[in-house]
Formats: sequence, structure tokens, C-alpha cells
Amino acid sequence: MTPFRERNPVTIGIIGIAAIALMMLAAFRADRLPIIGSGDTYHAQFAEIGALKTGNEVRVAGVSVGKVNKIELAGNKVLVTFKIDKGTKFGTETGADIRVRTLLGAEYLAITPEGPGQLPKGSTIPLERTIAPYDVVQAFSDLSKTTDALDVPQLGEALNTLGEIAAETPEEFRGAIKGVSDLSVNLAARDDQINTLLVSLKKVTGVLNSRNDELVTLFKDSDTLFNAISDRRDSIHRLLVSTQQISTELSALVKGTKADLKPALDQLLVVTDMLRKNEASLDEALRQFPAFLRLFSNSLGTGPWFDTYLGGAASGAGIRKQLEDAIAGAGG
Repeated sequence: MTPFRERNPVTIGIIGIAAIALMMLAAFRADRLPIIGSGDTYHAQFAEIGALKTGNEVRVAGVSVGKVNKIELAGNKVLVTFKIDKGTKFGTETGADIRVRTLLGAEYLAITPEGPGQLPKGSTIPLERTIAPYDVVQAFSDLSKTTDALDVPQLGEALNTLGEIAAETPEEFRGAIKGVSDLSVNLAARDDQINTLLVSLKKVTGVLNSRNDELVTLFKDSDTLFNAISDRRDSIHRLLVSTQQISTELSALVKGTKADLKPALDQLLVVTDMLRKNEASLDEALRQFPAFLRLFSNSLGTGPWFDTYLGGAASGAGIRKQLEDAIAGAGG
């Protein structure tokens, strides 16, 4: 095999230029490639397309799903070729019509799903199921009828009056026209937001409609609650008045007893301070009190005399002394 370095550079250059040309062609035609340019192609016949152009949107239920690829004349009809995203569902009786997208006259192709199943790829929507934006012949016929019915002298007088008004107020008139033009431009620039708002409102109304029974029940319960509150309005009023009176009397009581309560509170503070200082002694007394109470009860539990045992006494004097202390304790 011939090494790459020894090959003819002219041949390599031609092949490289051809490959680059093919890549550039593929980049410009990427939307038509089977994998990169994903989408299904359909056709629709129209008697009139109005201002519809190649590249205009294709919408289903107001949602953009594709674009118009080609517009061509097929006999006495106009054949519109469009491509939509894969997975878009519409039935075999689907129709199409051309609608105005903005106030300035921009249009789009609207697909109206109808019928069962799925319209096969590459199908053509016939003229019977399409609606043109307007029919030129019908428009001129209607114009002829309208002009015949016009009152020419009255129309001339109206135009003269309008001309006089415009001549007297040129700046205000131009300002009004400019305001209308700016409004149209702003509405056209906000077309997507307005469409999103309308779709969201449709969803909200759908949710409210599905919750109709719950809303009716809620309103009925609210009415019952408000009626109950209204029936008990007098009771609530009396309760509030009584509460206010109690508050007033409590305030007067606090003010009247303030002088008497302060010394008592001061003494209570002294007592609590003393108890806090002797907290350890009180704890010890409470700990030893059960044993003392048990011995004391055993000594005095045999009647009007006491019975106890004095162990470890050294002499009769010691016993006498303990007895005297016990009698003294009992008498205390």
C-alpha cells in the first residue's frame, strides 16, 4: 500500500475540496436530511393563500409545530408543502386554514385535527377541507355590492368633514395615527406572549370548569358560614363589649390595689430570698424527716404514753436524762 506522503497531492487536494463542498452543502440543507432534519412532510391545497409565505409557522391548537417549506401553483390551486415535528397527532379528516397572526397582516398555517387515527405522512389535505384567508373573486363581488349600496353624497360629505378636521388639527391627528401604529407594533411584538396568555387562560377555565361542583359546594358552605356569623352578630357584639368592660375593671383593680400589693410582694421577696439562702438546709431536713417521723410515730403510737428503747446508756442518770429529753420533746 502506497504511503500517504508518496501519494499525488493534487488528487488528495481534489478529494479534500470535494469533501468540504459536500459538508457545506449538507450544512445548508441540514433541514432536509433524514436524521438531522427530523419532521414529517404534508401538503395542503388552497384556492387562495393571501400573504402566507415560505417560513411561516404551522400551528396545531395554537402551538407552533413546524414551518411552511414550499408554496407552488398546481393548476388552478395553490399547493402548500409544510413540515411538522414528529409525534404531532391529528386524524385522517384533518383540515387546514390560513389565519392572521398579527394586526399587521402576518399569517400562519393552522392545522385543525379531525377524525380517527393519524394522517399518513406525505398526505395532501384536499381543497374541500381547507379555508383560504379570502377569495379574490368573492371579495370583488362583495365590493361591487357594497359600493352600489353606498350613499355617494353622504360619503363625500363625511370625507370633506374628515378633511376639515384633519386640516384644523394636523398635529393631534398625526399623533393619533402614530399612537395607533405604535400600538399595532407593540401588539405584534408581544404576539407570542399574548398567545401564551390565551392558552393559559384556556387551561385555567378548563380547570375551573372541571371543578364546578367543588366551587358550588364551597360557595354554599361559605354562605352558610356567613349566615351563621350574621345570626350570632349580637352575641359576638356583647362578648366584645363584656371583654372591654372586664379589661377596664381589671385595670382599675390593679391601680386600686397597687399600694397594698407592693408591701406584700416585697415581703414575699424577702421570704423567697431566705428560702433560697437556706436551700441546702431545707434539702437536708427533707431528706432526714422520713426517718425521724417513723421513729417518732413508733414511740407515740402505743397510747397516751411513749415507748422507746434507749441503748448504750452508761448509767441510770443517763437513762433519766434521755427520758426527760424525750418527755420534753413530746410535750413540745
